[in-house]
Amino acid sequence: MAKINVRSPYFVNLSTTNLTSAEIEIQIYIGGVNTSWQSSPQYKLSSTAIDEKVNFEIAELIKDYIPAAFNGTYPNLITATDDYTTVYVDYRITEYISSVAQTPVDTLGVRAFYGYGYFEDGANPQLLQGYLQSNTTILKPDDNSLKVPVDNENTNSVAFFYNNQQIYSWTPASSAKIQDQIAYVSTASADVDDYRERVEASGGTFEDNACIQNFLRNETIYPVDEVIIDGVDGITVLRIQNIQECKYTPYKLTFINKFGVYQDIWFFKNSRLSMSTNEDKYKSNILTNGTYNTYDPQVKLLTKNGNQKLSLNSGYYPESNNEVFRQLFLSEKVWIEYNGKTLGVTISNKNISYKNSLTDSLINYTIGVEFAFDTINNIR
Repeated sequence: MAKINVRSPYFVNLSTTNLTSAEIEIQIYIGGVNTSWQSSPQYKLSSTAIDEKVNFEIAELIKDYIPAAFNGTYPNLITATDDYTTVYVDYRITEYISSVAQTPVDTLGVRAFYGYGYFEDGANPQLLQGYLQSNTTILKPDDNSLKVPVDNENTNSVAFFYNNQQIYSWTPASSAKIQDQIAYVSTASADVDDYRERVEASGGTFEDNACIQNFLRNETIYPVDEVIIDGVDGITVLRIQNIQECKYTPYKLTFINKFGVYQDIWFFKNSRLSMSTNEDKYKSNILTNGTYNTYDPQVKLLTKNGNQKLSLNSGYYPESNNEVFRQLFLSEKVWIEYNGKTLGVTISNKNISYKNSLTDSLINYTIGVEFAFDTINNIR
């Protein structure tokens, strides 16, 4: 069945002899797929035919119903929360032939993803594949887990390997819930990223000290160096590079990629934190009985706040990951894991110059991210 990627237009095209007008009703929902029309649409649109043709564009309307929030936990076979990036769409078409209403035609259970296609992908891009990322070489810290996003309907199996030995295999569970259409396959649990979180999730206490840090830097906690995905589009082989970074603190950005799933990208090298401030000022009357105090400022601040920014350095990435950086820059929603919290950020860079191994030798990107909130809490 067709798939809707809501960040690109999706057209429902009608062309019928003597078509004078048409009406479309759109219902958007989560949970199990409907088997019949429910008569509770969120939208009802009508259009007059031109040259016996009508085109409805529905993707932008559907997008408003996909929250695509992220709290640090990757959704996986869950009940409805605000982190899902997929919904079901039913729509009913009623054509008017010579101004006479015809029997409505229902289309049920169309999957809609928070994704998009490029211009080169043409109208109504589908992106029908199992593995829902563009890169087949993945870099991650050796102390962190790997999340592989796949389309549950278009994937037969996922196998994890380390040193040519299979260590884990996964097959999709049958489920009609739209929230379960994307699976984030991992050897770790859904809400555990690293060794510290694994200890704390099991009720233990993590004692951070030099010896523990030295151990973590020299041991691969979640060992995997190859992943093989069997999908409807064929076999995809992922090469995993486990990076040991002893000097700097790696930072993970999570963003929604072109396929409409949460994807991680790590920045391994030096980062710098900075802050800019903004303020509103006014001049006050400090005169009292013909005199004033020199310590009383005439110019006063009405409000003052700040916004913090991180400059992140990626470290060396293979040229094949340029597409990942492109999708990061095009993403509408980005988060960072910072000081134990998942925080929303925006990419402050407006331009990116793609690097290649021929002219740049080693490929390294430096980008700025702004925290998507004021430094002083002013939520009222």
